[in-house]
Amino acid sequence: MNPVMVCLWIFAAVCAGTWVLSLITREYSWTDRIWSLVPLAYVWVFAAASGFEGRLVLMAVLVTLWGARLTFNFARKGGYAPGGEDYRWAILRRRLKPWQFAVFNLLFISIYQNIIIFLMTLPALTVYQNPAPLNAGDWILAVLFAGALAGETAADQQQWNFQQWKGQERKSGRTPTPGFLQSGLFRYSRHPNFFFEQAQWWLFYGFAVAATGAWLHWTVLGALLLTLLFMGSTVFTESISRSRYPDYVQYQYRTSAIIPLPPRQGLRPAAEAG
Repeated sequence: MNPVMVCLWIFAAVCAGTWVLSLITREYSWTDRIWSLVPLAYVWVFAAASGFEGRLVLMAVLVTLWGARLTFNFARKGGYAPGGEDYRWAILRRRLKPWQFAVFNLLFISIYQNIIIFLMTLPALTVYQNPAPLNAGDWILAVLFAGALAGETAADQQQWNFQQWKGQERKSGRTPTPGFLQSGLFRYSRHPNFFFEQAQWWLFYGFAVAATGAWLHWTVLGALLLTLLFMGSTVFTESISRSRYPDYVQYQYRTSAIIPLPPRQGLRPAAEAG
């Protein structure tokens, strides 16, 4: 079978399905709901087409672990339940005219995001086209991938614990203070889960390097576009956080946006805070 054609058929079906479901349900998180599932299909298609060549099987197993963890975290937050739409889409709908959001839903949510999902798995194509035995580089990448997976798991668990505490405080009639997580991994990065998520897909691209010995392939485009997507998502998310929490600007001043770094000391000068 031609694995690229199989994956393109999956891609077309997913784009159409997420868009139609968004129109039927008036919920716009259907791409979020398949984000952790469809990459598994793409990579396993390449693994099967190769006759389950060792490097592709290793890549598929790692992506399966990534998908299982992300699916679990998304499910426990209610992402698959009716009404489990990402809160940011409702805010964006209020900022855009109806026709503008309709275009955004079709072109960005249903098509562009699925293009990124497809592209970020395509280092598997490079590996498929360049079969070679596993080497030490593959195992180093696998260990680093597992480390990034563990880091994202820890970050999401810390966020989950914090949100559960906030919910209990509100049920008890108290205002949660602080209003956003600033401890644990979030002391060193405002979005450590974003950092580890991106790291996993850059490491996934590393398998194309291990297979060929060449550092640059066009299939790096997926990891690059994913990073750009997270950059835009960070700006949008933090604009919401600043509007909700007056002290968020100080958190931005002392804490790295993505890459975990030692926190900056002191307070942001008033002129900069404005």
